[in-house]
Amino acid sequence: HILFLIALSIVFNFTQWRKIIWLVTLFTIGHTLTLALSAYEILTINIDLIEFLIPLTIFITALFNIFNSFKKKKNSGNLNLKFALCFGLIHGLGFSNYFRMMIGQEDKKLYPLLEFALGIELAQIIIVTAILILSYFIVKQINLKKEYWVIIISLLVLLISFKMMSERIFW
Repeated sequence: HILFLIALSIVFNFTQWRKIIWLVTLFTIGHTLTLALSAYEILTINIDLIEFLIPLTIFITALFNIFNSFKKKKNSGNLNLKFALCFGLIHGLGFSNYFRMMIGQEDKKLYPLLEFALGIELAQIIIVTAILILSYFIVKQINLKKEYWVIIISLLVLLISFKMMSERIFW
């Protein structure tokens, strides 16, 4: 989950705070939707498939960052917002088992679901803020071009997510 947030947010800086808020909120909307559908047993998907798809979403996002860094006209911010929403749907299914264990057989799931979603939203804002602060200091203090920083971090995320995928092959 943190790797995905890193891959999503590494392309941004503090001047893009509106997009950053949308990034985190869209990700929360995506995973809360599938989390709710799963909690109310409307949607069930093989957990082995989800455990593979989560690192795949991270891999795709990091790969996109790398390829986009070489383009003269970059559009990663807007596409990363779409990644946040769409891939958030998959990540929500990953949260669903944990959430179901937390609430047990409770009939009233709405308030725990909202609390869970708000807690994740707050945690994501903290994580993304930490990523942006670290990026700011690395880029400014070392005088590293932002594109190089994005490529370096995205390569690390890519390698880690590839290892995660290879450990979770479900077929």
